[in-house]
Amino acid sequence: MGLVEQFNDYRSKMNDQILASDDLIIKRIFNLDTNAYQEGVLSLKSKELIGLTCSLVLRCDDCVKYHLGKCKEVGLSSEEVHEAMGIATLVGGTIVIPHLRKAFEYWGELHHV
Repeated sequence: MGLVEQFNDYRSKMNDQILASDDLIIKRIFNLDTNAYQEGVLSLKSKELIGLTCSLVLRCDDCVKYHLGKCKEVGLSSEEVHEAMGIATLVGGTIVIPHLRKAFEYWGELHHV
């Protein structure tokens, strides 16, 4: 099983378990997250690039993988994604580089699924 399948399977399994706990606060947070990424004044592409960039700066590999998957889903090109990742590295500094490596690897895997 490849990186993309492993990530998506684990994420789905754990989200199901989390939501099954029936915690109101958690459900509201998940709902807010879902609604924030709907089409609005900002396009879905813009929102996903923002999410990707922030996730890299915050060094959250799971968030980076999630947003890379969404970037592919909404039709962003490698050039657009790479430019956003470059900005994230500039903003976050060299500490982002290990996460950038993983992001490039995952983006490549997304195109081989």
